[in-house]
Amino acid sequence: MRIALPITNGKVSLHFGHCQQFAVVDVDTENKQITCTEMLTPPLHQPGVLPTWLNEINVNMVIAGGMGRRAQQLFTQNNIRVLVGAPDGTPESVVGDYLQDKLECGDNICDH
Repeated sequence: MRIALPITNGKVSLHFGHCQQFAVVDVDTENKQITCTEMLTPPLHQPGVLPTWLNEINVNMVIAGGMGRRAQQLFTQNNIRVLVGAPDGTPESVVGDYLQDKLECGDNICDH
């Protein structure tokens, strides 16, 4: 499984579209372990660009603090699962909590 997280200042960005980088985390779901983390600079943010880009690099899931409904729909169309309301932790801590079924997500802070 490959999980992407929008990152600002080393932590999960509270607003998906305003991140500086993406952490792309490869995980072994059977052993519930992170196998690789790569920091990537995304293309310029425009509607539809990020879901296509992440699909092209084989991302299966996005974990974010907040994301608009239209972006969520575009990810669904690209067969990428979306989890919103994540805390602003490091990518490794957030994915680690997800793998251990301990990730506590709050409200989607993005309302557009």
